[in-house]
Amino acid sequence: MGNRLTQIATRTGDAGTTGLGDNTRVSKNSLRVHAMGDVDELNSNIGVLLCEDMADDVRELLVEIQHQLFNLGGELSIPGFELLKPEAVLALDEALATHNEKLPRLQEFILPAGTRAASLAHVCRTVARRAERAVVALGNEEALKETPRQYLNRLSDLMFVLARVLNRLNGGDDVYWKSERMARADTE
Repeated sequence: MGNRLTQIATRTGDAGTTGLGDNTRVSKNSLRVHAMGDVDELNSNIGVLLCEDMADDVRELLVEIQHQLFNLGGELSIPGFELLKPEAVLALDEALATHNEKLPRLQEFILPAGTRAASLAHVCRTVARRAERAVVALGNEEALKETPRQYLNRLSDLMFVLARVLNRLNGGDDVYWKSERMARADTE
Protein backbone atom coordinates (compact mmCIF):
# COMPACT_ATOMS: atom_id res chain seq x y z
CA MET A 1 0.00 0.00 0.00
CA GLY A 2 1.07 3.61 -0.49
CA ASN A 3 2.86 5.76 1.99
CA ARG A 4 1.13 6.58 5.23
CA LEU A 5 0.40 10.25 5.79
CA THR A 6 2.83 12.02 8.06
CA GLN A 7 1.31 15.45 7.48
CA ILE A 8 -2.15 16.49 6.39
CA ALA A 9 -1.72 19.93 4.79
CA THR A 10 0.51 18.90 1.87
CA ARG A 11 -0.93 21.45 -0.58
CA THR A 12 -0.43 18.90 -3.37
CA GLY A 13 -4.17 18.96 -4.12
CA ASP A 14 -4.40 22.70 -4.68
CA ALA A 15 -4.50 22.20 -8.45
CA GLY A 16 -7.59 19.97 -8.24
CA THR A 17 -5.85 16.60 -8.28
CA THR A 18 -5.28 13.99 -5.61
CA GLY A 19 -2.74 11.22 -5.21
CA LEU A 20 -3.77 7.59 -5.30
CA GLY A 21 -2.07 4.81 -3.38
CA ASP A 22 -0.07 3.82 -6.46
CA ASN A 23 1.43 7.35 -6.61
CA THR A 24 -0.59 8.40 -9.68
CA ARG A 25 -2.56 11.64 -9.60
CA VAL A 26 -6.14 11.97 -10.75
CA SER A 27 -8.75 14.72 -10.83
CA LYS A 28 -10.62 15.19 -7.58
CA ASN A 29 -13.74 14.87 -9.76
CA SER A 30 -12.85 11.42 -11.10
CA LEU A 31 -15.22 8.49 -10.65
CA ARG A 32 -12.63 6.79 -8.44
CA VAL A 33 -12.37 9.76 -6.08
CA HIS A 34 -16.18 10.03 -5.92
CA ALA A 35 -16.38 6.36 -4.93
CA MET A 36 -13.63 6.77 -2.34
CA GLY A 37 -15.36 9.84 -0.91
CA ASP A 38 -18.74 8.13 -0.65
CA VAL A 39 -17.19 5.16 1.15
CA ASP A 40 -15.39 7.56 3.50
CA GLU A 41 -18.64 9.44 4.17
CA LEU A 42 -20.39 6.14 4.91
CA ASN A 43 -17.66 5.16 7.36
CA SER A 44 -17.94 8.55 9.08
CA ASN A 45 -21.72 8.22 9.39
CA ILE A 46 -21.29 4.80 10.97
CA GLY A 47 -18.92 6.48 13.43
CA VAL A 48 -21.71 8.90 14.37
CA LEU A 49 -24.15 5.99 14.70
CA LEU A 50 -21.71 4.30 17.09
CA CYS A 51 -22.19 7.23 19.50
CA GLU A 52 -25.71 5.93 20.21
CA ASP A 53 -26.84 3.26 22.68
CA MET A 54 -27.04 -0.20 21.15
CA ALA A 55 -26.52 -3.86 21.95
CA ASP A 56 -22.92 -4.99 22.19
CA ASP A 57 -23.26 -7.39 19.24
CA VAL A 58 -24.53 -4.57 16.99
CA ARG A 59 -21.72 -2.29 18.16
CA GLU A 60 -19.08 -4.96 17.45
CA LEU A 61 -20.59 -5.57 14.01
CA LEU A 62 -20.51 -1.87 13.14
CA VAL A 63 -16.89 -1.52 14.29
CA GLU A 64 -15.92 -4.47 12.08
CA ILE A 65 -17.81 -2.87 9.19
CA GLN A 66 -15.79 0.31 9.70
CA HIS A 67 -12.58 -1.69 9.33
CA GLN A 68 -13.89 -3.36 6.19
CA LEU A 69 -14.93 0.00 4.74
CA PHE A 70 -11.40 1.24 5.38
CA ASN A 71 -10.16 -1.79 3.42
CA LEU A 72 -12.61 -0.92 0.65
CA GLY A 73 -11.38 2.67 0.56
CA GLY A 74 -7.81 1.41 0.37
CA GLU A 75 -8.72 -0.92 -2.46
CA LEU A 76 -10.38 1.92 -4.37
CA SER A 77 -7.32 4.12 -3.84
CA ILE A 78 -4.98 1.59 -5.50
CA PRO A 79 -6.21 0.54 -8.95
CA GLY A 80 -6.00 -3.24 -9.41
CA PHE A 81 -5.37 -3.94 -5.71
CA GLU A 82 -7.54 -6.17 -3.51
CA LEU A 83 -8.03 -5.50 0.19
CA LEU A 84 -11.71 -6.31 0.71
CA LYS A 85 -12.11 -10.08 0.71
CA PRO A 86 -15.23 -12.07 -0.31
CA GLU A 87 -15.41 -13.33 3.30
CA ALA A 88 -16.45 -9.80 4.30
CA VAL A 89 -19.59 -10.14 2.14
CA LEU A 90 -20.34 -13.51 3.74
CA ALA A 91 -20.05 -11.93 7.19
CA LEU A 92 -22.69 -9.38 6.18
CA ASP A 93 -24.93 -12.18 4.88
CA GLU A 94 -24.63 -13.94 8.24
CA ALA A 95 -25.40 -10.73 10.15
CA LEU A 96 -28.41 -10.11 7.91
CA ALA A 97 -29.78 -13.59 8.61
CA THR A 98 -29.16 -13.31 12.36
CA HIS A 99 -30.78 -9.92 12.83
CA ASN A 100 -33.58 -10.38 10.29
CA GLU A 101 -34.87 -13.58 11.91
CA LYS A 102 -35.63 -11.67 15.14
CA LEU A 103 -37.80 -9.09 13.36
CA PRO A 104 -41.49 -9.31 12.49
CA ARG A 105 -42.37 -9.44 8.80
CA LEU A 106 -43.03 -6.06 7.26
CA GLN A 107 -46.69 -5.32 6.52
CA GLU A 108 -46.05 -2.01 4.77
CA PHE A 109 -43.21 0.31 3.79
CA ILE A 110 -41.50 1.99 6.71
CA LEU A 111 -40.26 5.54 6.99
CA PRO A 112 -36.62 6.31 7.81
CA ALA A 113 -37.61 7.39 11.30
CA GLY A 114 -38.07 6.31 14.89
CA THR A 115 -35.26 6.58 17.36
CA ARG A 116 -32.20 8.70 16.69
CA ALA A 117 -30.07 5.54 16.33
CA ALA A 118 -32.50 4.00 13.83
CA SER A 119 -32.67 7.24 11.86
CA LEU A 120 -28.87 7.39 11.72
CA ALA A 121 -28.81 3.78 10.49
CA HIS A 122 -31.17 4.84 7.69
CA VAL A 123 -28.78 7.68 6.78
CA CYS A 124 -25.99 5.07 6.63
CA ARG A 125 -28.23 2.93 4.39
CA THR A 126 -28.75 5.77 1.91
CA VAL A 127 -25.06 6.71 1.86
CA ALA A 128 -24.21 3.02 1.27
CA ARG A 129 -26.57 3.03 -1.73
CA ARG A 130 -24.85 6.16 -3.09
CA ALA A 131 -21.43 4.59 -2.55
CA GLU A 132 -22.66 1.49 -4.37
CA ARG A 133 -23.80 3.62 -7.33
CA ALA A 134 -20.40 5.33 -7.39
CA VAL A 135 -18.60 1.97 -7.40
CA VAL A 136 -20.88 0.71 -10.19
CA ALA A 137 -20.14 3.86 -12.24
CA LEU A 138 -16.40 3.36 -11.70
CA GLY A 139 -16.73 -0.32 -12.63
CA ASN A 140 -18.39 0.68 -15.90
CA GLU A 141 -15.25 2.64 -16.81
CA GLU A 142 -12.47 0.59 -15.21
CA ALA A 143 -11.94 -3.03 -14.24
CA LEU A 144 -12.98 -3.63 -10.62
CA LYS A 145 -13.42 -6.75 -8.59
CA GLU A 146 -17.03 -7.59 -7.72
CA THR A 147 -16.54 -7.71 -3.95
CA PRO A 148 -16.70 -3.91 -3.38
CA ARG A 149 -20.02 -3.65 -5.21
CA GLN A 150 -21.45 -6.70 -3.44
CA TYR A 151 -20.27 -5.48 -0.04
CA LEU A 152 -21.96 -2.10 -0.40
CA ASN A 153 -25.16 -3.70 -1.71
CA ARG A 154 -25.34 -6.08 1.23
CA LEU A 155 -24.34 -3.37 3.70
CA SER A 156 -27.21 -1.12 2.67
CA ASP A 157 -29.61 -4.03 3.26
CA LEU A 158 -28.03 -4.68 6.65
CA MET A 159 -28.33 -1.02 7.65
CA PHE A 160 -32.08 -1.22 6.92
CA VAL A 161 -32.37 -4.29 9.13
CA LEU A 162 -30.25 -2.69 11.87
CA ALA A 163 -32.47 0.41 11.78
CA ARG A 164 -35.42 -1.87 12.56
CA VAL A 165 -33.41 -3.57 15.32
CA LEU A 166 -32.39 -0.21 16.80
CA ASN A 167 -36.00 1.02 16.77
CA ARG A 168 -36.84 -1.90 19.04
CA LEU A 169 -33.98 -1.31 21.48
CA ASN A 170 -36.24 0.14 24.16
CA GLY A 171 -39.57 -1.33 23.12
CA GLY A 172 -40.13 0.89 20.07
CA ASP A 173 -41.30 -0.17 16.63
CA ASP A 174 -41.04 0.72 12.96
CA VAL A 175 -42.67 3.91 11.72
CA TYR A 176 -45.02 2.79 8.98
CA TRP A 177 -45.84 4.82 5.89
CA LYS A 178 -49.46 5.88 5.79
CA SER A 179 -50.42 5.10 2.23
CA GLU A 180 -53.56 6.92 1.10
CA ARG A 181 -54.28 4.14 -1.36
CA MET A 182 -54.00 1.49 1.36
CA ALA A 183 -56.13 3.57 3.75
CA ARG A 184 -58.87 3.86 1.11
CA ALA A 185 -58.76 0.11 0.51
CA ASP A 186 -59.19 -0.52 4.24
CA THR A 187 -62.33 1.64 4.40
CA GLU A 188 -64.01 0.14 1.34
